[in-house]
Parts: sequence; structure tokens; C-alpha cells
Amino acid sequence: MRKERFIFHIDVNNAFLSWTAVKLLKEGSSLDIRTIPSIIGGDEALRHGIVLAKSPVAKKYGIKTAETIYSARKKCHNLKIYPPDHHYYQEMSQNLMKYLANYSPLLEQLSIDECFLDMSNTSYLYDNLIDLAYKIKDEIKTKFGFTVNIGIANNKLCAKMASDFEKPDKVHTLFDNEIKDKMWPLNVNDLFMVGKKSAEKLEMLGIKTIGDLAKSDVNFLKKHFKSFGETMWEYANGIDNSKVISEIDANKCISVSQTFEVDVDNINRLRKTLLQQVEKVTRLLREQNSYAKTVAVTIKTYDFRTFSKQMKLDNATDITEEIYKNILNLFENFWDGTKIRNLGVRLSNFTNQCDRQLSFFEPFNEKDHNFQKVLDKVKDKYGQSALMPASLLNKDNNKEE
Repeated sequence: MRKERFIFHIDVNNAFLSWTAVKLLKEGSSLDIRTIPSIIGGDEALRHGIVLAKSPVAKKYGIKTAETIYSARKKCHNLKIYPPDHHYYQEMSQNLMKYLANYSPLLEQLSIDECFLDMSNTSYLYDNLIDLAYKIKDEIKTKFGFTVNIGIANNKLCAKMASDFEKPDKVHTLFDNEIKDKMWPLNVNDLFMVGKKSAEKLEMLGIKTIGDLAKSDVNFLKKHFKSFGETMWEYANGIDNSKVISEIDANKCISVSQTFEVDVDNINRLRKTLLQQVEKVTRLLREQNSYAKTVAVTIKTYDFRTFSKQMKLDNATDITEEIYKNILNLFENFWDGTKIRNLGVRLSNFTNQCDRQLSFFEPFNEKDHNFQKVLDKVKDKYGQSALMPASLLNKDNNKEE
């Protein structure tokens, strides 16, 4: 009999601004910048002066994350702007994760200010998980000086959705039996992984709420959104079987990511970036004589939302072309055109044996493991761009922007 899962999603409220406020107070400031119209402003040169975080007071003026500082100033003339301190933010994040790991070893850090805790097998330690969530929330506020929201659910998706309910400093549940009452009435753009463009297209199709989406025909959705339509339908129905990947498990993967200086929505630029990343991770894979069974793509959008999608391969492989084709297919089926700030790929679920079935008539070509290693040696000597499979170049160049 399958045991019921219990997942916590812990999300820091206004992380960058809250952590800056804590730092300033520790340094002797008498002003808590969370109580005034204030923002954390990005680098003027690289990020064009955008809002990285805003205080609750600034939010009342209509100031939004990722808008320009120029625009924010027009909404509030007495707005106070503070520079980010990423070194301090990393320190605060590490302290928080270390504290949370005391409650469960199954902790997956999703970003610098949020994580999942798998509490499924802790009933012998804690009598009531909701009471425990309140205890954790209050301890964080007392110990560290900032607040968090905690969502509790039977899977990661619903836990994350629950933590986005009323803020700040709250605990919310979204168990399987609460989905219809708590999640279905929400606007479709509140559903995890549904970006602005997808939401607009759904509304044009008459799908305005998450409930509308949950009740829609899957084939109808796939017709308009390809495989992403089925993903949205599953999420709307609260279906998510993904596991909490702890740090120990995360060390059993190979990943690479890139943050763009300017947010990108050019499909050719993104395809080339993915190709470069796949070349790096497959090279590392071959160096450790392993084959990957699972591939994943992670994106962070211009408004700081993080999405990740993974798939299991039919056969374990270390071949650049095979992995790139699957990564690209995965990406293009769940990306809705929203501008991307950070893009990354990940390989996991390794084996030391390749179970790919070769045809008797298949010629010796770039799909051969040994041939890939020869290419690696050539690139070592002449550079990464010395050789590249023509099939990949043609695939990239033949697609329209």
C-alpha cells in the first residue's frame, strides 16, 4: 500500500528586500525598509535598472517586480532604492537551508529563497505537520528576522501553489481533497508553469479558470499546445508525481546554466544556448564513462519565476545529438515564448551501461560512443567549435525565428 506524501514548500517573503532590511538593521539602522516605499534595484548597466524586489508599501503604489526603476519612480516619487548584496543573500539562504534540513534530510532547494521538504516519513517525529509548519515559520521569524510562507500538500506542485496563497507570514494547505475548492476558482494564469502568453491563449479558447482547464478535453489542449497542453491539464488537476531531490541526489547529476545579460525570447539564440550546454554536459558524462536516462530543462523568466521540466529517455545515452534532440523537444513543448533570464539543462539517473539497441544496418556515425570520444579529443586540441555534427547545425539553422 502506497504511503501518503506530505510536502512542505517554504518561500521567503520578498527575499532580497527582507534580507537587505535585516542586514541594515544589524548594522545599526533605525529604519526597517520593509515599512516604507522601497525597492532593491538591479545593476543599471547590465539589467537596465530593474526592480528586483519591492516592499509591501511599494506594492501599494503599483510597483511590480522586473519593471524598470524609471517606471517605478514615476509611480512613487519618494521611493527609496537599495543595491542588491548577492553575497549576503547567499549567506542568508545557506543559513536558512541548514536550519530547515534539521527537520528532514529530503530537502530540495528550488532557488535561493525557496525549497521543498519531504515530510512523508516523519510521523514518528511529529504529531501534527500543520502545527509543525507554524512552528517552523515562527522560529524563522524569531531566529533570522524575516518571514516565510509555507505551503503543505500531497505533492510538490500543490505545495508550491499553496505557498503562493495569501502573503506574508502564512501557512496554507492544498491537499488532494482541497483542490476543487481552493485551486479551481483561481485564474488560469495563477497555475504553476502557465505564463502570460499561454494564459492569454487559454482565455481566447474560453478557458479562464484553473477549474475550466481541469475540465477541458486533453486532446483539445494538445491540439493547441502540443504536449504542454497535457502538462497543464495534469497540473490543473493537481497531478504531480515528481520526487523531492535532496542534495545527495542532486550530486548525482550533471548540470549547467546561463544567465543572460538581457532577457531573451529569440528562439534561435535559445536553441544555440541549449546546444552549447548539451555539448558541455555530455562531454562531462563521457569523461566519467556514464550514460544518462533522464534529461531536464530549467528556465527562470524575466519576472523571476522558475520552471523545470524533465523526461526519461527510452534508452540511456551519452550521445550529444540524441540528448540535444530530446532537450530541445522538451523545451519547445513547455516554453510559451515568455522572455527568459536564465536557461539550464541537467542530466541525471546515470548508469554505466548503454542499453541502446543498434540496428544491424546502422552505419558507423556520430551516434557511436567511440566516435564521440574521438570528437572530444579533436576539440581538446583545436577548440570546441572545431567540429559539430552537421545534423545539429542544420536543425538549428533551418528553423524559423
